[in-house]
Amino acid sequence: MSARAEPVGQALPMDDGRDVPPSAFETRALRVRYPGAPAPALDGVSLTVSRGSLYAVLGPNGSGKSTLMRALLGQVRAESGEALVEGRPAEAWGRRELARAVGAVSQAEATTFPITVRELVAMGRYPHLGPLAAEGDADREAVRSALERCEALHLADRLTGTLSGGEFQRVRIARALAQEPRALVLDEPTASLDLRHEMSILGLLRRAADGGTTVFLITHHLDLAARFADRLLLLDAGKVAAEGAAGEVMTEEVLSRVYRWPLAVGEDPLTGAPRVTPLVSSPPPPP
Repeated sequence: MSARAEPVGQALPMDDGRDVPPSAFETRALRVRYPGAPAPALDGVSLTVSRGSLYAVLGPNGSGKSTLMRALLGQVRAESGEALVEGRPAEAWGRRELARAVGAVSQAEATTFPITVRELVAMGRYPHLGPLAAEGDADREAVRSALERCEALHLADRLTGTLSGGEFQRVRIARALAQEPRALVLDEPTASLDLRHEMSILGLLRRAADGGTTVFLITHHLDLAARFADRLLLLDAGKVAAEGAAGEVMTEEVLSRVYRWPLAVGEDPLTGAPRVTPLVSSPPPPP
């Protein structure tokens, strides 16, 4: 992987004069329980995401991945422990301030009124504008560049309601890029994309991390996470099953236990990254 433009761990000045700590995101024994739920969605999760890295979160459905994202964005309260963004509690950030620091792409979104692609992506510039401020040349260029990077510039004048699922997903990623944030948080950003656009977006996110933008990626794609991410977090029923480099996390024993399916882990002959293969067509008997 290419060298990053800024070394991870070196504090840089923020827009308001404060220093950016080495970690972009951190959780400390984080426990989140939804009202009425018999068990916590997250139970004692601790992690550190270095600034300028691509950090991937894996796990079966219901393992707590999306809850972790919401906790880092200050959208759910911790029962105990804490979630930190650039060293500050997530809930302590103002909405506009957080939007200048973190661009988020949730798992799903619906538009309820007619809007063009360019207008939707331009919403990413709102954190940088005053209440009544008009777009300037820098804002228009940020929108154009974000659309181009997501291979969606040709869609700029289309209404979002006419887009395919994959096209709409690329446009939503472009909106987050138009914010020009220090970090990106994405929940299954390639779920609706075909192979070419999936690889294009993951390559884009890898380059963003190499250029100093922190990328926090939730995904079900084990092989692609191993190929593109610097570190992985594997969740199981709200708890950390493994954390570390791909070779440390993606072992047959750990993955078979977490996904409750027998798996073989080999090495991709082209990239050297771990490659996962399901072994049988039916799950093993319960223990």
